[in-house]
This record gives sequence, C-alpha cells and structure tokens, in this order.
Amino acid sequence: MHRARQGVSTLSEDQGRRPTVHGSALRQCVAQGLPLPAAPINAGNAGASSEAGSSPARASRRRRPEAVIDLDLRMPSNRAPLRLRPMLAATDGAALDDARLVYEPKYDGIRALIEVAPSAVRGESPRVAIWSRNGNDKTAQFPDLVPAVAGLVARRRSALLLDGEIVALDAEGRPTSFLKLQPRIHRHRTTARESARAVRDQPVVFVAFDLLDDGDESLRGRPFTERRARLEQRLGRTRRKLVWLSECAVGDGRELHARAQRDGWEGLIAKEATSIYHNGKRSPAWQKIKLLRSQEFVVGGWTAPRQSRQHFGALIVGVRGDNADEAEVPGLTYAGHVGSGFSDAELARLAKLLGPLSVADSPFTAMPPAHETAHWVEPVLVVQVKFTEWPDGGALRHPVYLGLRDDRPARSVTREGAPAGPADPSALDPMGGIDALAERLEDLEQARRRGTLELDGVRVAVGNLDKVFWPALGVTKGELLRFYVRIAPYVLPAVADRPLVMKRFPNGIDGKSFYQHRAPSPLPDGLPALPLRESPDRPETEVPYLVGGSLATLLYMAQLAAISQDPWFSRVSAIESADLTAFDLDPGPGVRFRQVLDVACWIHDELDKIGVPSVPKTSGSSGLHIYLPLPDDTPYEAGMLLCQIVATLVASRHPKVATVERMVKRRREKTVYIDYLQNIYGKTLATAYSARASDYAGVSTPLTWREVHAGAKQKLDPRAFTIRSVMGRLERVGDLWAALRTGEKANLRAAAALTTNG
Repeated sequence: MHRARQGVSTLSEDQGRRPTVHGSALRQCVAQGLPLPAAPINAGNAGASSEAGSSPARASRRRRPEAVIDLDLRMPSNRAPLRLRPMLAATDGAALDDARLVYEPKYDGIRALIEVAPSAVRGESPRVAIWSRNGNDKTAQFPDLVPAVAGLVARRRSALLLDGEIVALDAEGRPTSFLKLQPRIHRHRTTARESARAVRDQPVVFVAFDLLDDGDESLRGRPFTERRARLEQRLGRTRRKLVWLSECAVGDGRELHARAQRDGWEGLIAKEATSIYHNGKRSPAWQKIKLLRSQEFVVGGWTAPRQSRQHFGALIVGVRGDNADEAEVPGLTYAGHVGSGFSDAELARLAKLLGPLSVADSPFTAMPPAHETAHWVEPVLVVQVKFTEWPDGGALRHPVYLGLRDDRPARSVTREGAPAGPADPSALDPMGGIDALAERLEDLEQARRRGTLELDGVRVAVGNLDKVFWPALGVTKGELLRFYVRIAPYVLPAVADRPLVMKRFPNGIDGKSFYQHRAPSPLPDGLPALPLRESPDRPETEVPYLVGGSLATLLYMAQLAAISQDPWFSRVSAIESADLTAFDLDPGPGVRFRQVLDVACWIHDELDKIGVPSVPKTSGSSGLHIYLPLPDDTPYEAGMLLCQIVATLVASRHPKVATVERMVKRRREKTVYIDYLQNIYGKTLATAYSARASDYAGVSTPLTWREVHAGAKQKLDPRAFTIRSVMGRLERVGDLWAALRTGEKANLRAAAALTTNG
C-alpha cells in the first residue's frame, strides 16, 4: 500500500490566487542537456495548497465540492480508444542506485489512460474518456474525476492523453488498498443518487505519471524524462485537487524504497530515463521492484521429490525460539516448505549436505503439515529465504530459496521483527502479492498463453484462461482464477484442513459436469492429498482427497474447472467428528426468494429458543444455507439429528411453505425443501465465499440475521452477490463467516433438553 506524503503530489485549489509554477529538476536537466541528478525530485510543489500548515486532504474538506460539469463523454470518432493499451513493466527488479533510472511508487489501484479533448463547439464542455488497461470504459464509474481532468484543457483547448493510476483514499486522504475501489469499479448501471453516494463514500484521485499525447503531438517516441517534464508543465497549471502528480526520484531510489518498506507500499517502478513508450508492451525498460521480505531459516528436513524433480522436493524450515540458549537449544518452530529457487546443481549440492545429517526424529516442536514423505535432519544448515508474507502462527507465503548461509550458526536463527504481513482479511494485500498474481493471470489470458505459478513452493500450471465459462456474461476461466486470488483471504480459512470434493465444468456451466472425489494423479510437487475412507465403516473405500487451506490447492482446482469449493463438515485432524452442521434451503419451481427468507427466519427463531448460534449465507444460486458450529468430537449423527428435529418442527408448523419430504413428486407445490441430509460423513455443501455455477456467476455470501429478517422488506436479492461484485461487500462488512470458527459452539445437551421439553 502506498501512503504518499500529502504535500508531494496533490494538485489543489489555491482559493483564487494565480499558482506559482516551480521549476522542475527533471525539466531543467532535459532543457539544458545535463546528466540526471542523483537526489530525489520533490514533484509536489506544483500546485501545492496555499493554506500554510494544512494538508490538501484537510484543506479540501473545508472547501465546497466542485460543481459537476455536464460533459459529453463521447470521444472523437477518429480515435480508437479500445485499442489503446498502456506500457507495462517487467518483474525482473532493478538496482536502487542507478543513474539511468527514475523511480516511482507502485500504486495499488487501477491503471488507466484518460483522454481529454476540447469540444469542437466553443462553450461546450471538454470530452473525457477513462479507459482501463484492457480497453474497458471506466468513465461512468468515476464521474468525480471527469470535471477534474476536463479542467486540464479548459484554457489551452488542446487534447491530452494521460497515463496513470486511479487510487482510493483513506479517511486521512492517503492512498490506500485496491480493495477500497471494489464498490466503484463494479458499478455499471446506476442512478444519479447511487453514483453520488459512491463518490461520497469512497473518494479517489487520479495519479498521473506519463503524458502520451499533448495536443496533436504524440510524445510516445520521446524519452521518458521529456514526457515527464511536459506532464509537470501541464499539471502545474491546474488547480484541480483530484489529479495528482506521481512522486519520483532520479538516479537513487533508496530513500523511496526505505519509505516503501516502512509504510507498507506495494513496491516501486524503475523506469529508464531514455525509454520511449510502447503501447501494450511489457518492456524491460520499466521494471517492478517488489517488496519481498527475507531472513535466515534452519533446515529441519526435506520432502521426497515428485515427477521429474531430482534429489528432493522442498526444504522444511523453521526458526529457534526467541530465547534460544547455546547450552540448551529448543526445538524448531515450523515456518514453511521451501520448494522453489533451486537450480539442478543446487539441488544436487544440498542433497549431498543433507544426507549425512539424517536423523530419525523430527527436530520441530510440533509436527509440520504433511505434504509428502518427510525426512528429518540435524538442524544445523542455515538458508536464506525470501517471501511475501509470514502470518503470525502460519506458514511462509511464496517462499523462494536464495542460498546457503555459512556465516550464522543455526542456534542464533530466530524470527526477525514482528509478524510479516496483515493478520486480517480486510488488510491490504493479505496474501502478499495478490495484485501481482492477478496481473500475471490477466496477462496470460490476454496473450492466450499457458504459464506456471509459484505458490508456497508449489508450481501450478495454468492455461486456457480465455475459455468462456459463463457465456451469457462473458466470464472466463481466467476471471474465475482472478476472483479466487482476490477472495483467497476469506475462502481459505473456511476450507482449511478439510477434504474437498470437486464438481468440474470443463466446458463451462452450459456443458457437462461431473463430481470427482479422488485427487488427480500425479499432483504438482508439494500439493497435499490425504487418503481417506469414503465410508467410515469400509476401509477398502480409501481414496486420496485434496485438502483445502492453500492458495496453490485453490487455484489448482479452479484450473481444473472446479468452479465451487465443496468441503467436508469435518477436518482431517478429527475426520469422523463434524465441527459444522447445516440446513440447505432448496426452493421448488416458482418459489420466490422472500419465501426462502421466511423459512430461514422460522429456523432462526427455533434455534434462538434453544440457544444454538448460527450463521446464514446465500447458496450462490437460489437458496440459503444455515450453518451451526459444533463442539469438538461431535458425531456426524448428532449434528444431523439436531437439524432434523428443527427442520421437522418448522415444516409441521408451516406446511404450505416448508417441507422435509425428500421425494420431489410428493412435495407440495411452491414449497421450500429443508434438507438436513447433507450432514453425513463425506457429504459436502459449497462453502462461504465460493463461486457457483449459477447463471449469474453467484457467490455463496454470508449474511447477518438482521439482513435475513429484513430481507423481504428490503428486497434482498442473492443475485447481487457475484464474482464481480462481492469483494465490495466484504470490504464493508468483513468476514461474517469467521464467527463459526471463533464464536460460541452449540450446546447440544442443553438444546436437546429444551427441544424435548418443548
């Protein structure tokens, strides 16, 4: 997340005074033919607020909002905006002190090209169009930016084509998470009142960092420093507060990099000062500098290789306790499996070192999760590993081996600093690299190429991302994978340590589908699968199941066209005991959703009477699910019996609306079937935050009981929760499903007594 200093790049009003145009170091270098200076350039003086000691964010709150200009949003017919594509950066990284480079913050927003053209008719408003990197029209979604950028051509009456990023602002007026943009980027058809509310609830700015057209002149063939100087010249004459100039540093990015690490930015972009602009091309002239953390770890074991891999699959690494003592060294605390970053030669070299260190027992204080057969070693080797995140109590995200360390004893290796990475799903980029991963998938889809993702040491091959899974909506397989990347912080805890059943749609929702319990073979090296009995009483039915909880498993299943995530009601640590039980409300033909809500409310009333907590969610199709958290060691039969009693009670009291009749032919017309029979060993329901193969690309979305009880009056519509819209809701309400993991469990004995007495 980029938290820029407020005086740096905001172009704000000066309350009627003519702004002073300050000379730019970049512009002076270009004009005089001098070498680029090594000191950072402060681009923020252009158009700085005239209110001394006041940040632009605070000053803007004291001013009246700008009047909305009635703009013609159609661009001249001789332009082809849908074919415009921005230049993209490579991900190789760059040195932080290179005199040939200009460094800029990498903003966590929406890349956008903005065209501004004066009207051919004098007196008419300028024409504005905002285009995404894919050529989609975003103008209607950001109406507040239109008058701001229109003001850039009001006096000179010459067109502009700007490249930049649309960034959400937090309550303090600082750039914040991409997730904050979700409620706005999924708005298409909306009323004027809804549009005004969205603008008010989530302010944005456009951060400009390049100028491609200035009037009739194309600047794409000019060096970046010249384009930047022209950009500063144009923006320095505006007083609009919603258009910012990107901060930059010339020749030395170390100060920016230090601030990026301190303030949690996404990273930096390093641009060659002489680079020309290549539309739609990913060029090494621009390079991303990602903020990856690294530290030393102790090797405690290794896993067997799979497929063509030689020597070993992954290193099992950990750290010592914070108070490690040379005389009495404690066991290792597990940190993760490191399976990427090795050359063939390094695999062979490490294998020779690991062989003589073999021991019978694990050196870890708690047994690491089983991916493949583990081999333990004496914990003396120290390796350097980079990673994107290390959640407190969790494993490393995206670890990559950097090398072997011989300058630090294993007994001194402890966890460095605070837990690396956010601890809750609402924080920015909780998976560490979400934006980069989604961008990688989008690039592969556009290029119609296959690729390989490195996820927690697991290599997941992806392809055919442009295949359309929802024909009526144009939603592709690639969009499904990107949805799961974005929603992973919510859905992964819901499926963690649970066996998963796949329902695969290889040709999209209109094609044939099939269920698959058995994990595919062979699996990617490092992807966990666990042999389980399909029936607890029949050991001969044992088959390997995929186990949820990792991003690699999530995307691997989506690549196999498993649209939904369907976990068991028990975890692998206690596979024959359910920790959840559920009602599945299935409406018959002609049943309106408000009738489903009525049945849900009646069930909730009965559960309240016996003191049983519950969480409702949409099914992602036309029904509702109601989940109950169960105490440890609860037999499947006990959870199902509780649901059966409540379901039967509700159906008997409301026979015209609800039924527990299994046979469809015997059911009364226009009734809601209360299904409690899914609560059986090995059965599944689509989990919360799972995509569904419904015609509207629905997402199974947790609700509050207040929403359910008020649903009929407020016209609650499950079709409002889709893979394109649900992230905005999660940003507002958080993870409602977490209550099942952290809240009070059902007291089955008390519930049984109350039910019997009732």
